[in-house]
Amino acid sequence: MTTATQDPAIDGVTENEFARPASPFMRPVEFIAAMLMLSVIALLLTGVISRYVVNLPIIWIEEAASIAFIWLAMLGSAIAIDRNEHLRLTLFLQFLSPRIRAVTEATALVAAAAFLIALIPVAFEYTYEESFITSAALHIPNSWRVAAIPTGFVLMLALLALHAIRECRIADLLIGVLIVAAATGILWAASPLFIAIGNLSLGIFLVLLVAVCLVAGVPIAFCFGIGTLSYLAFATHVPPFVMVGRMDEGMSGVILLSVPVFVMLGCVLDQTGMGKVIIDFLGSILGHVKAGMSYVLLTSLFIVSGISGSKVSDMATVAPALFPEMKRRGNKPPEMIAQLATGAAMADTVPPSIVLIVLGSVAGISIADLFASGFVVALVLLLSLMALARFRARHESMDGVKRANLKTVGQLLVIAAPALILPFIIRGSVTSGIATATEVSTIAVIYGLVIGAILYGGITYSQIYRMLVETAAMSGAILLILGTALSMAWAITQAGVGEVLAQFAVSMPGGAISFIVLSIAIFLVLGCVLEGLPALVLMSPLMFPIAADLGIHAVHYAMIIVVAMNIGLMAPPLGIGFYLACRIGNVAPDSAIRAVWPYIGALLIGLAIISAVPWISLSVI
Repeated sequence: MTTATQDPAIDGVTENEFARPASPFMRPVEFIAAMLMLSVIALLLTGVISRYVVNLPIIWIEEAASIAFIWLAMLGSAIAIDRNEHLRLTLFLQFLSPRIRAVTEATALVAAAAFLIALIPVAFEYTYEESFITSAALHIPNSWRVAAIPTGFVLMLALLALHAIRECRIADLLIGVLIVAAATGILWAASPLFIAIGNLSLGIFLVLLVAVCLVAGVPIAFCFGIGTLSYLAFATHVPPFVMVGRMDEGMSGVILLSVPVFVMLGCVLDQTGMGKVIIDFLGSILGHVKAGMSYVLLTSLFIVSGISGSKVSDMATVAPALFPEMKRRGNKPPEMIAQLATGAAMADTVPPSIVLIVLGSVAGISIADLFASGFVVALVLLLSLMALARFRARHESMDGVKRANLKTVGQLLVIAAPALILPFIIRGSVTSGIATATEVSTIAVIYGLVIGAILYGGITYSQIYRMLVETAAMSGAILLILGTALSMAWAITQAGVGEVLAQFAVSMPGGAISFIVLSIAIFLVLGCVLEGLPALVLMSPLMFPIAADLGIHAVHYAMIIVVAMNIGLMAPPLGIGFYLACRIGNVAPDSAIRAVWPYIGALLIGLAIISAVPWISLSVI
């Protein structure tokens, strides 16, 4: 799952052993977060049983789950800071001298802390105002729910201070404080000018300032937050109070309840070995042909992603199981990394993709339609990659490779069947309308735990507890990005940028075709720099209305931008997913860069087909 790393290109995404040990005073917080995660699952499961088994819906369950959810998100964000698990770009820091890098990282910490210091009083004010609103079902003040926001901010600030004391020199911190204070003073003094130039100030705060923060290694969620807060404070008369409200709205969507549950499902997949039995079965039926192990790798990523919903989990499950045999057959490690990275690029279109769930929430698109379309789109990408793998494996040595007999295949099928049917249960239930993504995610977790305990070696209580805490941390990191990115998108929209973009798109020669090409270019670049969720959350409120005006179906457009974003995510030299694949496969990025480009090309061909033929995306909805 998503954790911290020392990779020179990216922080926030690889194995647990690279994470900092938990601070002693955070253990009670981790326990509370684990219990909140357990409560969310229990509440959702109770809701499913009451609705479908006894046919007596309990009206307050959704509200109670929503309260637990936002507390889980905010405490999880704090745990992610303690574990150094917030996603941040560190590619540019490696080019700095050790001394300059130390000062830059200290300044990044101070900037994040300054953002929290500025928002904490506003968050408490927001909580007080919400105390006058009573919830519909539980009849309690809404402040019980939103008090999670200032609590999380205070915890994060304390942890940033602790981290700064432990990791930074006092001199570096003082320099960082001076830099942030000086920048704040300059922006405050220039405030009348920023207000006078109107929307031009958007470029200064929401492009230039955010870019500077990204390059300096500030966590992505804080980059968006710093840019938005600075814009509101120094270039508008809008109170920062509004930003907290937008963050609350961005992190509180009922449909987002499925995000932490699917994250939990990915942990279950890792711990129980359900992914490995699927790989073993696929190897028995495909491993004897040329490019067979490449087929197994790509198909495994396709199927496993339908269980975990996480690219990190997908690659970490598949690579260790397949790479040794692929090496024995003469496959070169750079080629294997290329297939691993680009195979994972289709994961965000295979249900139950967390990206599709969030995109559906932000853009107001049916999750069932996105799931149905994403499965077909991923098949197109899978076939493109398999065709290239077969061509490049035409000289592969098959000496000593034997076809598995029917008895072996049958035995492996029996073992793998309970795991194989899980992704189809998820897809079928959501796309047919039997259950929502949130309900299915809950059922899938219980199914995975029971099947894993009975058939795949069992799972201990300590492992379950660690999975609950890990889920809280990863979910908190995701949802904080979502909250700050949505507040930034709101600021951009309120400034009228959407109307300007719409007029520009309409005036472009070629109409819808030109807009699709422009969108692909935008999301390829954003995928390289921002990773999936931030790019989609930031741009979707701006781009989808334009697509609708040009007559582009929302589901078709969603597939185009998600695929483009994923290709950018895996494209070197900036694509952070590429470095993640190299880390998991233990291959130097320099040696894998040349091998990955043909597979990037195959994905681009697949994207061109998907873009040119809307029927592919729309035929199953």
